[in-house]
Amino acid sequence: MDSDSIGRVGYLVLLLLAVSGWVFVEYRGRMGVALRTMMAWGLIFAGIAAGYALWSDIRRDSFAVQAVENGRIEVPRSGDGHYYITLDVGGQPIEFMADTGATTVVLTKADARKVGIDPDTLMYLGEASTANGMVRTARTRVENVSLGPFEDDQLTVWVNDGDLDISLLGMDYLGRFRIEIDANKMVLSR
Repeated sequence: MDSDSIGRVGYLVLLLLAVSGWVFVEYRGRMGVALRTMMAWGLIFAGIAAGYALWSDIRRDSFAVQAVENGRIEVPRSGDGHYYITLDVGGQPIEFMADTGATTVVLTKADARKVGIDPDTLMYLGEASTANGMVRTARTRVENVSLGPFEDDQLTVWVNDGDLDISLLGMDYLGRFRIEIDANKMVLSR
């Protein structure tokens, strides 16, 4: 440990001793009350921390909703800076993150199951380089893909064999649209 770290640890120990000393003096003879009070404040702090950690997901789920305007799809930018688009794939709504840096459309295993593809029966012959390293992929097709008024009979997709939190909508699909980024929204039109 360097001298800065030792100083920080020393400061935290002194602070802990000061607060502990105050608790013992203030609640002398009433340690049960002190423990209940500390538990209550601990739960309040944990609740606030959990709410703060989930806020970006809550905002994205609550406020960032795509809309059809004059034959165009308007997708607002989410609080995390990404664009999330929900496609209807074979009658199932699938949420994708728009990824203009990706060539293909990539489904998570869970989303593949939702649209009727059994990931366990696929042949994972492809490989993709991701932020998490190399992953195996399997090529397949999905039927009846729609985004608002725009419908496509088939779409080639890749099922990811690795850990992927959300399906990715790459340029194989997005390239079918004219894409505009206007302020805090992505506008897709044909």
